[in-house]
Amino acid sequence: MNKVTPFLMFNDQLEAAIAFYTATFPDSEIKTVARTGKDGPVTSAEFVVGGQCFMGYNGGSYFTFSQGFSLFVDCKDQKEVDEYWNRLVSAGATPSQCGWITDPFGITWQIVPRRFMELIADMNATKVKAVMAAMMTMVKLDVAALEKAYAAA
Repeated sequence: MNKVTPFLMFNDQLEAAIAFYTATFPDSEIKTVARTGKDGPVTSAEFVVGGQCFMGYNGGSYFTFSQGFSLFVDCKDQKEVDEYWNRLVSAGATPSQCGWITDPFGITWQIVPRRFMELIADMNATKVKAVMAAMMTMVKLDVAALEKAYAAA
């Protein structure tokens, strides 16, 4: 285990969440699971999603997630953005804006193409502003539209 590990408090959906996450992202696995009794419900688990270790617990209905915490997914290209976006939507996730999407378990994800990060790191403030303005109009991020805004600035 890492020195610092995110700890996610689910209502009662931990088992379903980790099954979905580990099936959706490569370099993922369920490391340990604790149950109430031999065949009882899952109470806690240690799992890896995309190489990041997490701890999870079914804590009850008074625990909720907010967009103040999100998981950033570095996508190499538009194809990868589309793949993760579609998997999340198919599972019942709710898209919001600017590449953010909240899964059915309440976790918010940022599905971000690497090209966006490259474009906003440009030293030309006018180009960066144009890319940011284009991004603010999007739900799912669109690399071609971001590059078009960059080129036009």
